[in-house]
Amino acid sequence: MNAWQFGFLVLAGIGGGLTGSIAGLASLISYPALLAVGIPPVTANVTNTAALVLNSVGSVSASRPELRGQGRRLLPLMVAAVLGGVAGAALLLVTPAEAFERIVPFLIAAASLAILVQRPPRELATEGAREHRGHRDPWWLAIGTFTIAIYGGYFGAAAGVLMLAMYLLGTGEGLPRGNAMKNVVLGVANAIAAVGFIVFASIAWSAALPLALGLLVGGRIGPAVVRRAPQAGLRRVIAVAGLALAVHLAIQAFGG
Repeated sequence: MNAWQFGFLVLAGIGGGLTGSIAGLASLISYPALLAVGIPPVTANVTNTAALVLNSVGSVSASRPELRGQGRRLLPLMVAAVLGGVAGAALLLVTPAEAFERIVPFLIAAASLAILVQRPPRELATEGAREHRGHRDPWWLAIGTFTIAIYGGYFGAAAGVLMLAMYLLGTGEGLPRGNAMKNVVLGVANAIAAVGFIVFASIAWSAALPLALGLLVGGRIGPAVVRRAPQAGLRRVIAVAGLALAVHLAIQAFGG
């Protein structure tokens, strides 16, 4: 890998880390970047999953204020993510990813619309923590996390959008705290899938390392953006980006 490709992947990683930690759309940038430097599609898929682990490291380390007081609720969700990530990675290694191609656009579009129309009563993280200490999350949240983690380990496109929409709707939290939850749980699922790919698949490490470096930097910046940006406007940006990805994947799946 030459210096131009290295620098390109670092910059792509920063962009992907920002979109990933904010909207769960890191692969919208990172995966095409791997293809652009000549990595074959299957290798690019597993390389991207491995690199995304550092996006989660960056975003979670920068989300400590939003994660305060959420340890108890996150534990069962992380367990569900581990189980789902293992199942998804195993499925990817034995079955073609094309099995999801025709349903994925509809899932992403539905999640994006949910983010767009949902209005939780607590938009500020601090207010949410004070007002909702007695709130109990719905019983199906862990099941939904398990299911999305399977999808994330298997196919991966916009799994973060699906998870963010579910947490916003299920917990009623504002975007900063819901996004922090998503970053932790999706990070666990990605890490488990990445371990499986490291052991059983071929990762292009020369591309994974610069991409991961950029993802770490972008992941560190993203939570600060979520913390300070107008929440209604940021919801619209996330929803529109998700809908655009859904349209793109639908054209790929049904166009030929």
